[in-house]
Amino acid sequence: MTTTIYVDGDACPVREEVFRVSGRLGLPVRVVSNGSRPARPPGLPLVETVVVAEGADAADDWIAERIGRGDVCVTADIPLAARCLERGARALSPKGQSWTTDNIGGALAGRAVARGLREAGMATGGPAPLTRADRSRFLSALDAEVAAAGRDATAPPPRPWVPFE
Repeated sequence: MTTTIYVDGDACPVREEVFRVSGRLGLPVRVVSNGSRPARPPGLPLVETVVVAEGADAADDWIAERIGRGDVCVTADIPLAARCLERGARALSPKGQSWTTDNIGGALAGRAVARGLREAGMATGGPAPLTRADRSRFLSALDAEVAAAGRDATAPPPRPWVPFE
C-alpha cells in the first residue's frame, strides 16, 4: 500500500514543498480545493488536482471520505486534521505541527475559544506569516510523517481516537 499525501489546497502555502517530497519519494499527491478557488495544477505526473463543488467544507469532506490509514493530510484546518486522525491517517500543519490523538483535543478546544472571542467582537489576530524556518520544519516533519504513515499501513490498527463532545 502506497502512502498518498492529501493537500487541503485552499490557501496551502507549502504545495511546492509537498511536490518536492512527492517527486523524491515517488508518492502520489491529491491537491483538493473547492470550485471557487481551484488550485493551479502543477503538471507533475504524481500530482492530481481535485476540484470539488463550492461549499464551506466540500474539500474537507472529500478528503475525509477518502483518506485512510497509511496516508498523510497537509492542512491548517484543525477540524479536518481531527477527521483524518479518526480515519487512522496522519495530519500535518503547513508549519510542521504534527497533529496526534494527544494534541488534537486541545487544539480543537483552543479553536472553539478563539471563535467565541471573535463572535464576542474581540480581535484575536490571524496566523503569523510562514517563515523559512517554518518551511524547513515542515519538510522535516513531512518526511517523518510519511515514514510513520508507511509503518502505519502495515501495523495492526491502534485504538481509535474518540473526540469529546
